[in-house]
Amino acid sequence: MDLNTLDPTTRANVQAWLDGTYDAETKQVIRDMIDHNPNELVESFYRNLEFGTGGLRGIMGVGTNRMNRYTVAMATQGLANYVRMSNPHEESLRAAISHDSRNHSREFAEITAQVLAANGFEVFLFDGMRPTPELSFAVRHLRCHTGVMLTASHNPKEYNGYKAYWSDGCQLTAPHDTGVIDEVLKIKDLSDVHLDGGKERIHTIGDEVDTAFLSHVEANAIHPELIRRHHDLKIVYTPLHGTGITLIPRMLKQLGFTNVNVVEEQAVPDGNFPTTPSPNPEEHAAMQMAVDLAKRIDADIVFASDPDADRVGVAVKRPDGQWMLINGNQTLSTIIYYLVNQWKQASRLTGHPYIVSTIVTSELPGDIARRAGVSCYNVLTGFKWIGRKILEMEGQGTFIGGGEESYGYMIGDFVRDKDAVSACCMIAEIAAWAAEQGKTFFDVLVDIYKEYGFYREGLLSVVRKGREGAAEISHMMDTYRSTPPTSINGSPVVRIDDLSTLTSRNLTTGACTHIDLPESNVLQYFTADGSKITVRPSGTEPKIKFYFSVKEPLHDAADFDRVEQALLAKIEAIKQSMQLG
Repeated sequence: MDLNTLDPTTRANVQAWLDGTYDAETKQVIRDMIDHNPNELVESFYRNLEFGTGGLRGIMGVGTNRMNRYTVAMATQGLANYVRMSNPHEESLRAAISHDSRNHSREFAEITAQVLAANGFEVFLFDGMRPTPELSFAVRHLRCHTGVMLTASHNPKEYNGYKAYWSDGCQLTAPHDTGVIDEVLKIKDLSDVHLDGGKERIHTIGDEVDTAFLSHVEANAIHPELIRRHHDLKIVYTPLHGTGITLIPRMLKQLGFTNVNVVEEQAVPDGNFPTTPSPNPEEHAAMQMAVDLAKRIDADIVFASDPDADRVGVAVKRPDGQWMLINGNQTLSTIIYYLVNQWKQASRLTGHPYIVSTIVTSELPGDIARRAGVSCYNVLTGFKWIGRKILEMEGQGTFIGGGEESYGYMIGDFVRDKDAVSACCMIAEIAAWAAEQGKTFFDVLVDIYKEYGFYREGLLSVVRKGREGAAEISHMMDTYRSTPPTSINGSPVVRIDDLSTLTSRNLTTGACTHIDLPESNVLQYFTADGSKITVRPSGTEPKIKFYFSVKEPLHDAADFDRVEQALLAKIEAIKQSMQLG
């Protein structure tokens, strides 16, 4: 094809890579696209891969709009510049780096280390793949100013990503998020990147950090004696070809569990994720091999971690012997129920104990906490906001645990991100505690519903692509603000929270109160029957998301299926009421 037929931005990006100091293999790939795949050429170069508040994430390949060693290097130079600007009096800057099992993750980790070292950083690079929560831990443990995790979490195999962390072990929040973005945008070409020198400043880390991290995970255990008594609890675990294999079986053994059955077909790290269509434990297909193994051996509990071992999916056995996948709200609620009640029994609820959840998560964890005398803080969607709240509360309270509906959980504050290692261990301990009472994990969940009400959640994503789609999404939000519903599914709306104005309005009394959160384009409706509907446009995809939370009493375990179906029907009725069917 003739490059002159391309739009100016795409043409300039292509020509810069052909003329620049990029390797010969990369330039040949570009020439091949020019000759044989012009559509891929445009997709690869029509823009620069965006460095957002969560870092980089994109398809791997050659080009400015792809994850590759060059886009990673340029992003790292921007990060290095911002960290140095933010610490003008620090002579020695430090950074920790880890990566998951994805294709090219090690290469991207090494180029990240190379750039940071060339910028004068002392760099601590793990000797192999490690979970995201351990990277978060290592940043604080090694007194680093920043950290980088190379991962695309649970995205398909074609993707990779780059998560940046601040010195608090948390992903970037204001003002550092936009500050780093501004500096990354200033890096226009590979010539702006420091690549040479400083190799002596790259230090390999490994088991010593593993040991320190796992000692904190072990300290989370509330009843080690129950684990010893039920050490032969039949656990099935799958790392889904990811980093969880490095630490989770080891930690379960360290706690005393002796009957951990790993899904061997999925135990081998592999960035192609060959045994599952998606390495996402939220999806039934990803959990299927683990559930099949559980059926064969008559297991007690099943859990899976995603490729970077920050999310956990759980399957539990029902009284009829059937296996059921529970969602993130159910897992979080059970963890919070166990933590706060066991802390209460041990008289540990002192010094303003609190949990943290997100605004789109079920109300159940907060209800459980408050009844036990524990505060619950709700933050914006995303674990970085949970980490930020913990930082704000340092010296003012004791963090017990927290999480969000999308299968992420945190126990204790030594990690400031989702932690599948700690979560898997706590889930196993809860299963042992249940066994001590002649119960299962499922029975504990039912007990919670009988005590607090049966909460059920749903999610609907409405996709609207392109410029017209973005305008339609904006119009939908404007309409929901200007003419909000007065009732939803026949139940009066009693409260509206608008996070764009940080105002909570009680429609019964007319009172308005301030919401102590950062501004966000989110609306929430609360109805008289206890339903909660949250509306928020996605920040990364062309869609608007609707989160539904409903509840009904559960008086008898035998009514579980009937009440659940009634709740699911109620969610569908709410969708119809809001004309979302």
